Amino acid sequence: MVYMNNYVVVTIFILLGVLLPAAALTAGRLLRPNKPTEEKRTTYERGNEPVGEGQVRFNIRYYLLALMFVIFDVETVILYPWAVAYHKLGLFVLVEMLIFVALLLVGLL
Repeated sequence: MVYMNNYVVVTIFILLGVLLPAAALTAGRLLRPNKPTEEKRTTYERGNEPVGEGQVRFNIRYYLLALMFVIFDVETVILYPWAVAYHKLGLFVLVEMLIFVALLLVGLL
């Protein structure tokens, strides 16, 4: 019966996580004023008329640099709590973390 209670709690949280944002967005849609004009539908670019194309092609290296930043930023978030609690965790977690860092180094290479 205890296991069933855990499933009920998780189900309630999932339902609340879906229903509350849906209700807030629906209420916002119903309550906000809707008066579209041609001027409101134009593209806004710092008060100036838009010039040129809307999409600019960037070099793929920028995306790779951003992806590497995110990966190593997440690595820092994972490594910091581990480093703080290192003495309590023991040798097994040290080996686990070395494998994790080695995988990141292989990805970097």
